[in-house]
Amino acid sequence: MINKRFGVLDGWRGIAIILVLLAHLFPLGPSNGHLNVASGIAGMAIFFCLSGFLMTHHLINRPNVVDFLIRRFFRILPLAWLYMGFVLWLHPVTYDVWLAHIFLYANYPPKPLISTTDHMWSLCVEMHFYLGIALLAGLLKRNGLLMIPILCVLFTLLRVFYGMHHSVISHFRVDEILVGGILALIFNNQFINTDISNYLKTFLSKINLLLILIMFLISCHPAIGWMEYVRPYLAALLVGSTLFNLDSGLKKLLNHRVLGYIATISFALYVLHPLLASTWLGSGDLIEKYAKRPLLLAAVLIAAHVSTFYYEKRWINFGKYISELISHRTQ
Repeated sequence: MINKRFGVLDGWRGIAIILVLLAHLFPLGPSNGHLNVASGIAGMAIFFCLSGFLMTHHLINRPNVVDFLIRRFFRILPLAWLYMGFVLWLHPVTYDVWLAHIFLYANYPPKPLISTTDHMWSLCVEMHFYLGIALLAGLLKRNGLLMIPILCVLFTLLRVFYGMHHSVISHFRVDEILVGGILALIFNNQFINTDISNYLKTFLSKINLLLILIMFLISCHPAIGWMEYVRPYLAALLVGSTLFNLDSGLKKLLNHRVLGYIATISFALYVLHPLLASTWLGSGDLIEKYAKRPLLLAAVLIAAHVSTFYYEKRWINFGKYISELISHRTQ
């Protein structure tokens, strides 16, 4: 089951990166409407939920923490380090800023991210989640993963206590990833009583998708207040409803090959687009800048395609080789 491909999740990943690119590259309404912020929050909430599901699913079906970390590091770090190294070389910064970027803790105060690395906060949150869930699985095995629902609620309560509707700091954002872990526990029948998993699967397959979608989008607006606290859970309901309801009206859209391709190159799209937007392709007055947007999008797509299939793929395969080599030697 570890190699199972989830077509609907690829579709959601494609939608998520589109929302993020729209937020960063296009005006989505008057600035005081905050629709760009809402679009970015929505895209990241879906991204994080998917990540939590897939990483927890991996550890459930292949409970080898070393294998998990090696594969994650070789998936994320080669492009992230190459990008950050190039950008920081172009914009000379202090030694402390280099360290915060390379070791991925730059999302914490004093938040030494620069304009073209500001989006890398999400990779910091992801990496902290990888290390945390690996520690749980390594120390407590299956019981560690069963703590995910409790931890998710606790981190949400922490947000409530500090009044953090949305944040780039890991402990104020990680509940958006942990909810995906809850979905993975349900999917793999990991609760002590399988009737609980079956009940939750039935519930998720029958919820009103349109209603959840509307509520989720509302919860992503930065002016909505308390409803932002339930955004992670609405994202999980949204993704879970299509994961467990195979007859969902969205199934055909989510399985579309265009969204599948965008999902495949989504990591490179996310990492590379701010750098290209900072070049001539993103310069000029209002009219000139947006007249160049088709060229910018084409450049981002080409760069992401090349990165995914000619750079990242080699590192991913090398990570798999290293993981398998270590596994054979320890057997």
